[in-house]
Parts: sequence; C-alpha cells; structure tokens
Amino acid sequence: MIDAVRKGQNLRLVPSVDKVLNTPEIKEALNHTPRWLILKIVREALDEFRISVSQVRSGCHSQKGIGKKGSSGNLHITSSTTQEDALRMIINRALERNASIQTNSLRRVINGTGVIIHTNLGRAPLSPEAISLINEVAQGYSNLEYDLSEGKRGKRTSHVHGLVLRLTGAEDAFVVNNNAGAVLLALNSLAEGKEVIVSRGELVEIGGSFRIPDVMKKSGAIMREVGTTNRTHISDYENAVSENTGLLLKVHTSNYKITGFSSDVSLKDLVDLGSKCRIPVMMDLGSGNLTDISIFGLKGEPTIHEILSTGVNVVTFSGDKLLGGPQAGIILSQGGIDMSVVRINPLARALRIDKLTLAALEATLRLYQRNDYASSNPVMKMIGISIDDLKSRAQKCLSMFEEVNKGMMILSTREDESSVGGGALPSESLPTFVIVFKRGRISVEELDRAFRGSSPAVVGRIKDGAYILDLRTIMEDDIPLLINLYEKIVEYMGVQ
Repeated sequence: MIDAVRKGQNLRLVPSVDKVLNTPEIKEALNHTPRWLILKIVREALDEFRISVSQVRSGCHSQKGIGKKGSSGNLHITSSTTQEDALRMIINRALERNASIQTNSLRRVINGTGVIIHTNLGRAPLSPEAISLINEVAQGYSNLEYDLSEGKRGKRTSHVHGLVLRLTGAEDAFVVNNNAGAVLLALNSLAEGKEVIVSRGELVEIGGSFRIPDVMKKSGAIMREVGTTNRTHISDYENAVSENTGLLLKVHTSNYKITGFSSDVSLKDLVDLGSKCRIPVMMDLGSGNLTDISIFGLKGEPTIHEILSTGVNVVTFSGDKLLGGPQAGIILSQGGIDMSVVRINPLARALRIDKLTLAALEATLRLYQRNDYASSNPVMKMIGISIDDLKSRAQKCLSMFEEVNKGMMILSTREDESSVGGGALPSESLPTFVIVFKRGRISVEELDRAFRGSSPAVVGRIKDGAYILDLRTIMEDDIPLLINLYEKIVEYMGVQ
C-alpha cells in the first residue's frame, strides 16, 4: 500500500472544495460564519491534507500514520484511510480551526503568581465601581465632550480634572493614555529643543524595552546626563546648567535599587537649585501612590502629596499601578507652569484618553475621594490583607483541592513571599501563603500547561520544582471556580 501511495494513489482521497462545503457540518458553520472565511478555512484544511499525503508519498512518515502533535494534528493517513475518512478529517480540521479563530484572544486570567500589579496580566484589576461606570458609558452615548449645563461642546478631561486637583493638591492637571505618553507630552511641551538635565543613575528602562533616553529623544528635548551610575551630586546638576537648559528632570527608580557605595540628589535639593536658577523641575514618579502604604510594612514608595510638597513643578505618574485604576498617564503642575502649552500640543490629541478609560479613572478617583479605596480598590485590598487571613484562606483552599485531587498531585501549604510589582517597591515583599503542588501522577509542567489552557486561564509560578498558587492575588470569589478547574484537569488527566 505504501508503494501505491508513493505513486500518487492517495491524492484521490482529497475531496473537492464544493463537496466539503456541502456537508451538513460545514453548512451549519456557514449559518454563523461568513462564507468567505469558511471557504478560506476549508481550503487551508485541504492544503494541509495534501501536504500530509505528500509526506507519506515521499516516505517521510511510516505506515502507522501521521498526526503527531504539531503540524499534522489529527490528519492520520494510513493504508486503510478511505475517502470517507479523509472527508471527515478535513471537516474536523476546518471546524477546529473555525472554533479557534472565533475564540477571543484577550481573555480573563486568574492570577496565582503573587505579583499584585502584574504587567503581563493587565496590571491593576479594576474596582466594581469602575467596571459599573464603564458598562454604563459603553452601552450608549455619553457626555464625553459635551457640557450638559451649558448645552455646548465640552472637554473630555473635565470629568476628572477637579477630582485630580482635590485629591493631589496640584494647581493644574492633564490626563493622557499612559505615563510614557505623559512624560513624552510634558517634555515636548516644556523643553523641546532645550537641554533636560538628568542623572545617569535614573536613565531607567521601563516595560517593553522602552527607555527614558529614547522617550526624551522622541520628545525633541536634548538629554544632558550628569553624575555616574551610582553617584550623582547637586554640583553635577549645577555645573551643567546653561542658557539652553529647559528642565531639571528626576526619575523615580521604581523598578530597581542601587545599593552600596551610592548617592543621589533629593528632589527637594533639585527643586531648590531649580528655584535658584529659575528652571522648572519635573519628576517622573512612575507608579502614582495617593496613600501611605507604609502601614502595610512597605517602605520606599513616596506619595504624590509628599512629592508635591517639595515644590516640584511637574509630576507624571500612572493610573494603573498603585493608584489601582486603568492605564492612564496623569500630569500635575504647580508653581506657575502654563499647562495650556500641554493642552494645545498636537501630541495631546494623539495621546488622549478614551471614554472607557476615562470612566474607569473617574470611578477609581472617586473611591479615594469617598475614602473608600481600602475596601473597594482591589490593589489596596490585596496589599492590605493580613497574613492570618491568608493562612486561613490557604488552609480552606487546601481542603477543597484535596477533595478533588484523587492522588493526582502531592498538596501542601506554606508561607512564601508576594510582591507589589508594576515597577514599584523592587526590594520590598509581602508575606503570603501559597498552595503547593508537587509531582504525583502528573508533572508540575503538565499541571502548569493544563491551568494555562483552562477557561479562564490560571497562571501560577514554578519554584523549587513545585507549582505554586499564591492566595494573595487570587480573588476570593474565584476560589470555587479555581477548584472546579482543577477538578476538570484531574478528571481529564486521570483518563489519559
């Protein structure tokens, strides 16, 4: 039979496009998928089948059939394959591919990593209030740029402008789509063509390989580095000041720490120098923090109020980190900085915040205005949960996992460490309790893949040869769902 295949006999197995399209299963798919897309998918399935046949003809596969995990999937061509079998294989492949492309790529994930503000998992989860306002605004029209009291065109940032000023004490503010955009817009508006003096020890790289020097270059400002990586003195800034100096810039090194033989210039000293030389001072704060989180044992992350109290002229920070809101960039100003140059900058439109983000930001800020952030803001709730509560939660979860485990894994709990993440508090950690899965009848890697393939997906971490789920970042309401997902994995693995 293999000789016959090599002579091209199996090419007779390949059905026509029309024959596949006229099968009941494909006709049913056409009821809810455009014909052009189904046609494309069917042709791809036929091409894949032809490739598989060619591999058999060339002797690349044995008579036992092809279809190993990967390129050939379930296209198992053997000496006994019939035309009906071939048709069924192609139909199944087409239906599989159609189902795959119809599934949303961006989807919900249960975060078991212990990293609260996880950049790769969407950073800060939103509060119920923020989600509610997003839904309300998204379902119909809104007064995004319409002044209801005046009956004429309004400004979109007016919805949060007053809130930001009341909560921070700044004199003026502007909001854009993220903090990198805020830095770019502020530098371009205030220092294009002029020198911006910054310490070499603060030329940070943020997520996705974006670097402060690159942002400064795109802004049109001229970067003037001073000091060294580990030591910068106020005299370095003072000696670099010239007639072409437009700004003194300080960048909060929120995602790393330099220790040992090191020193930097305090923001207050830089502000004093700026005042003396009549040069504005700008601070890229990164992760904006409206509350004192030192009460949770976390140190080293200044509040926005502390930063503004130094007299700094411009501050930029994120909305989706410690603030606990959506991705946004907030620019604050004081000390006579003219923010109109920021508002009329053409870049402001390119970087403007959309209506759904604006809704989430307003709702998040109102939690702080009502002093309700500790109980409603998920980030603050995760930071603030006590180790005793986590231990109790872990013990309950362990019992629930053991009920459905069926000896598949070796389960236990232990104390571990969580982190804030999101480019904040790099040297600080929070004590936590975790569920530990050690190899039993399935491996740690198999469990990891199975959880990531679940719906919703579950992302944990592998440490010391064990799979770990950190209870600090798993929402309490998600625990029953998590147990149910594990039960399904156990059932599936048990029959393999």
